[in-house]
Amino acid sequence: MMTKETLLNQTDIVLLDLDGTVYLDETPIGRAVQTLEKLRERGKRLVFLTNNSSKTEAEYRQKLTRIGLWGAGDRVYTSGMATVSYLKKWYAGKKVYLVGTEALREEFAKAGIPLDDEAPDLCVLAYDVELTFAKIKRLNAFLRAGKPFLATHPDDVCPTKDVPMPDVGSFLALFERSSGRRPDLIIGKPFTPMGEELAALTGVPQERMCMIGDRMHTDIRFAANNGMKSVLVLSGETTRENMKNYPDQPDLVLESINEIL
Repeated sequence: MMTKETLLNQTDIVLLDLDGTVYLDETPIGRAVQTLEKLRERGKRLVFLTNNSSKTEAEYRQKLTRIGLWGAGDRVYTSGMATVSYLKKWYAGKKVYLVGTEALREEFAKAGIPLDDEAPDLCVLAYDVELTFAKIKRLNAFLRAGKPFLATHPDDVCPTKDVPMPDVGSFLALFERSSGRRPDLIIGKPFTPMGEELAALTGVPQERMCMIGDRMHTDIRFAANNGMKSVLVLSGETTRENMKNYPDQPDLVLESINEIL
């Protein structure tokens, strides 16, 4: 395994997963506030990276500020934002049927992506906590008609305080059964489109980025797929035992992010 010092010396941007990595619900993990400040002092640019496409950049920034984790020069990047960038590059001017929250629909519209619920050119499925049967029925019809199909991310569940809630991966299983379709492309972790959009956004090559997260199948796989360095933290859902069930090996395994320095 790589030493902490070598890893930091080879890293310009630190990508930080959120729940289970820097906070649990509303509480920073240990001395995470101080740890992130020390990373900034060492010249590292911090990007809070999440697959959750139900919330906007502003909502995450407000939360991170409220609990003390936000700092000068930091960025938030969601799978929803990566999807917007991807659409503008590869589907410029195309009409989109978006299954997502009203907040995400506003973000798409603000970015100049034409939304069309009647005759779209393609469909995008995001994490929609406002999902209705009418939306399900409409998306299913478009999929059966063969419209191109993108999903913001593949997570089966979204971690919440009590019981994990069904996420996009669970919705995808539903649409596979009803329409026979799987998405033509998934944008978010662990896939490459989000990594490519990050490199374009920041101007930093992926090999100079380090992904820190608590999930082997999203965070550590994302780093492996995109040629990034990776740190697994054991403050979330992964243990030293169950990490052996996955093919990728992180560059470092730490009890929490606070051991990085």
